[in-house]
Amino acid sequence: MRPAQHAAEGHAVTLRDLPWERNWQTLGVAFDELDRRIVAALIGDGRATFADLGARVGLSAPAVKRRVDRLRASGAITGFSATVDPGILGWTTEAYVELFCRGRTSPSDIAALGKYPEVAGAATITGEADALLHIRAADVRHFEQVVERISAEPFVVRTRSVIVLSRLVSRAGVLPPDSRAPG
Repeated sequence: MRPAQHAAEGHAVTLRDLPWERNWQTLGVAFDELDRRIVAALIGDGRATFADLGARVGLSAPAVKRRVDRLRASGAITGFSATVDPGILGWTTEAYVELFCRGRTSPSDIAALGKYPEVAGAATITGEADALLHIRAADVRHFEQVVERISAEPFVVRTRSVIVLSRLVSRAGVLPPDSRAPG
């Protein structure tokens, strides 16, 4: 079953459901079950020691380090970071803003909106709008100011916004494995 079909039918999508082999073969990178388990363990705890990871996947700490180094060198692991609660840091308003742009606005023009610290993410999209921005702000007034600054950009024709009421699901990086997965 394909991941999109799996999710559409209400089933949780796990690491096993993702098309690893096709993607890794396309990239020319060897990626086996141990690599999957190491990545899943790192998603769960990016601060785990190589010894801890080794105990979870059945390898020595040096063997895990070699695999993590290879995964980093290949670009499969792009870095390690802290996960924070934006609300506790004062960013209590979250919204998505559709951008409608002039003519042939380039993705690099839209990506330049990353200069605003409130822009948590940006993507070009299908549909009527040209791009979608993920915005975090201190409150609705602050959000309005951010939208006004973005609307003043020369390539922006108009915007359409939605404010998030409650975040129900949030995942960083790759989806975690389910409880039946090895490791």
